[in-house]
Amino acid sequence: MTLTMSRELQLRIVSAIVMILVVLAATWMGGLAFKTVAVAIGLLVYYEWSTITRLADGSLRAHAFGWFSMALISLNMFFGHADLTVPLFAGLVITCAIPAMLRRVSWWQPGGLLYAGLSAISLSAIRGDDSLGFIAMLFVFVVVWATDILAYFVGRAIGGPKLAPRISPGKTWSGAIGGTVAGVVGGLLVAMSHFQDLGLWVGIVAFTLSVSSQIGDLFESFIKRRFGVKDSSKLIPGHGGVMDRVDGLVFASFAAFFLAVGSSAGSANAVVSMGAFLFGL
Repeated sequence: MTLTMSRELQLRIVSAIVMILVVLAATWMGGLAFKTVAVAIGLLVYYEWSTITRLADGSLRAHAFGWFSMALISLNMFFGHADLTVPLFAGLVITCAIPAMLRRVSWWQPGGLLYAGLSAISLSAIRGDDSLGFIAMLFVFVVVWATDILAYFVGRAIGGPKLAPRISPGKTWSGAIGGTVAGVVGGLLVAMSHFQDLGLWVGIVAFTLSVSSQIGDLFESFIKRRFGVKDSSKLIPGHGGVMDRVDGLVFASFAAFFLAVGSSAGSANAVVSMGAFLFGL
């Protein structure tokens, strides 16, 4: 039993190191490399969402349209114009939602397209194509990772009232608060290491992203509990699925993306200046 657990732990550690190196290398390179990672995450998330919610058991036409939509979004991210990304994505989600409104398909169908497509789009938008985008992506990574790690350890050390016992019995309010503090501090450290003059806005953004990442974690736990699955898939050795690893990251990215788009009234500049927005520049 000890030997088996040791091998599982080794596999988990090796997988984690490989994933971190690949993601950080792609983040450093930016451009096509990071877009490839973002698109891969979106496609794999849609695959896992489809599997968990059993979309293939419903309308095959709607299921095929979902995959067609993800393929179209991915191709546009690689070869299309940035200005078309949001309108194309919105149009596809609305089109997918119409059958759900008519009760011909489950709402899990457009929900999966929204969740997976926005995962790829928001990550790619934050990274962008400049050095500021690299810092912005690191900022998001550190906020999410610090939140996740400290929430676990603080929750284990202090315990106390449960955060959402019906969804995720292991999470506590002490862990959530500790994780949020760690996320804000981590984000501020990243920002201060690159910029001298920072306002309160950076702390507010870090706080928002930290809380959003924890909501994303709870959201995925809710989906898995709703459909009675332990892991989103077995794609990552020792870790489960892609959704298990990026649930907090994608929700934090959603928050950053919507804040930026909302602040510029939906103009295309929201995508281009994502890094400037996050740091209040």
